[in-house]
Amino acid sequence: MSQSLTPQIAARILDYAREQPLQVDDHLPAQKLADLFRVSRSPVNGALKLLQSHGIVRCEANRGYFLALNPASATIDVAAVVGAEAGEEAYFQIADDRLSGRLADRVSESEIIRRYKLPRSLALRHLTRMAREGWVERLPGKGWMFLPVLTSTEAYRMAYQFRIAIEPAAILQPGFTVDAAAFARARLQQQGLLDGEYRTLSRTRLFEINSQFHEMIVGCSGNPYFTESLKRVNASRRLAEYRKTVDRSRLIGQSLEHLRILDLLEAGKISDAAEFMRFHLDYALTLKSAAPLD
Repeated sequence: MSQSLTPQIAARILDYAREQPLQVDDHLPAQKLADLFRVSRSPVNGALKLLQSHGIVRCEANRGYFLALNPASATIDVAAVVGAEAGEEAYFQIADDRLSGRLADRVSESEIIRRYKLPRSLALRHLTRMAREGWVERLPGKGWMFLPVLTSTEAYRMAYQFRIAIEPAAILQPGFTVDAAAFARARLQQQGLLDGEYRTLSRTRLFEINSQFHEMIVGCSGNPYFTESLKRVNASRRLAEYRKTVDRSRLIGQSLEHLRILDLLEAGKISDAAEFMRFHLDYALTLKSAAPLD
């Protein structure tokens, strides 16, 4: 079964849940679904993970998947998902070409279409996505301009040093307050990675989960200057992280450390949490510095 059919199977699971009808917290046994759709468990597991990424189901360790939303109101845009999966290769090629200096500061839609052999709709979707992610902006007319990003190992290192300076400091701010709902969501995401999602999620999604975790923690400081500064740094390092997210096995340790930070903060051990955040970032820099950008 091709991976490209995963969204269709996800849609069929939703149809099945509505027809039964199933309720929130009802179990979705992978083998039963595989038998029902006459496929192996692998594509069903992929479909369940896709539904989890949309918040429609949740995964519990050693128990499997359960409905997290009422299936009658849950939707998934199959066409959009299929299109996004089909375009990932071109998206990362554009990112790599930009980091390597093979793309000029300014490009046109026509150049992207011709160079990467894309239909106009997909080329525009990529450029719009890049603009949303903060590494390109639209010029008057049909041109696009790439914004400054980290393109050297030294710049990447300095960005991490900046994070090492501000993130522990944000935790130590007098107004730091734990956001219980945000912490709970972060726990679910990190546990999902530990349960195997680190192997299957796209590089973009892995980056987003990681950056959102750190932005959420810093946001609890109550100081918007910390948060906005971190968001700008994260936007500038996005392309570098795409290149460096190769050895996914280290993401297990990263998620465990994220959970440890949440534990310390919820226990009120603010100083310990700040120190552990410093260790977490410093260790990440040590690991990632072994894979140069230049």
